[in-house]
Amino acid sequence: MTGCELYLISPLDVGGDFPERLRAALEAGPVAAFQFRVKDIDQHEAARLAAPLLEICREHDCAFIVNDDVALAKRLGADGVHLGQGDGDPRDAREELGKDAQIGVTCHNSRHLALEAGEMGADYVAFGAFFPSSTKDAKIKAEPEILEWWSSMMEPPCVAIGGITVDNAASIIATGTDFIAVSGGVWNYPEGPASAVRQLLALMGKDSGADAG
Repeated sequence: MTGCELYLISPLDVGGDFPERLRAALEAGPVAAFQFRVKDIDQHEAARLAAPLLEICREHDCAFIVNDDVALAKRLGADGVHLGQGDGDPRDAREELGKDAQIGVTCHNSRHLALEAGEMGADYVAFGAFFPSSTKDAKIKAEPEILEWWSSMMEPPCVAIGGITVDNAASIIATGTDFIAVSGGVWNYPEGPASAVRQLLALMGKDSGADAG
């Protein structure tokens, strides 16, 4: 058991200086995964934006997960894909991406959807939103108990997502969740993403800086 780990989700705008900001975040300490989440752009443009970010993740031993798009994940040679409830079957994604791909599924606040995803071979399930989010209009609210239930009963890891910040993460980490997924709480943090990552890792009881790599 490695305890809780950090899973970063990109802002929708990953152009401009975002690669430098991602590098700063990953250099601040061990980040388990980064999800590339962009909307309403074609695959060529998405692949162009993803390329430097994928390289930075590789340098820092951070899994690169593509949101929603199995074809883009395959094209990039990404480490995996994250599927929403309307984004297809984990078994099809597995066939497309291979046995080593990490496949995650959004399960909102539903035990039924999570059990179903587990049966279909998902590598992790994501629950949320736990708090109001600045990056996504969360229509479904999840309670922390669902994380405790899953962590105590099930083998595949779970990810807590939705509005998690430096200020409220402690209560979610305390549930025993395997990962907390953070987006705006890192990228919009007043002192910068590196500072947010360091503080989140401290809440998990992890050393930052020295363990990056």
